[in-house]
Amino acid sequence: MSPRPTGHTEACNRADARIRARQARAFLDTGELVADIDDELATPNVAAALAVLAGIAASDAICCAVLDERPRGQDHRTAADLLSRVRQPPGARLGRHLGRLLDIKDGAQYGLTFVTPQRAVAALRQARHLVHASETLLREAA
Repeated sequence: MSPRPTGHTEACNRADARIRARQARAFLDTGELVADIDDELATPNVAAALAVLAGIAASDAICCAVLDERPRGQDHRTAADLLSRVRQPPGARLGRHLGRLLDIKDGAQYGLTFVTPQRAVAALRQARHLVHASETLLREAA
């Protein structure tokens, strides 16, 4: 039996999870390509923004696959809370990875604050953990 949706969530299923996992992989792969471009002003922000999008999409994939719901709404922090409810893979750890990505979301995507190259590399690493977890989960469930 699926858990009842709480707060701002919407129902989803494994097919939705596969779509979001593919999107997460595309965001991550693109972010890693961008990170290799030598433009210290734009590149870290773009790479970090793509890492954030990858992390959110991977989180959606995991939540859809395990909980049959995903977060919806303006407050992305609810996504980290929902992800933390997942038992396998350990959602609490994945929720922390997503939380770290969300910490830089506004600066990377909307602000004039520049993301350092080190912070962009860390964001890509956080996203990589989430994308890998979503792909592993879906592969094992197939």
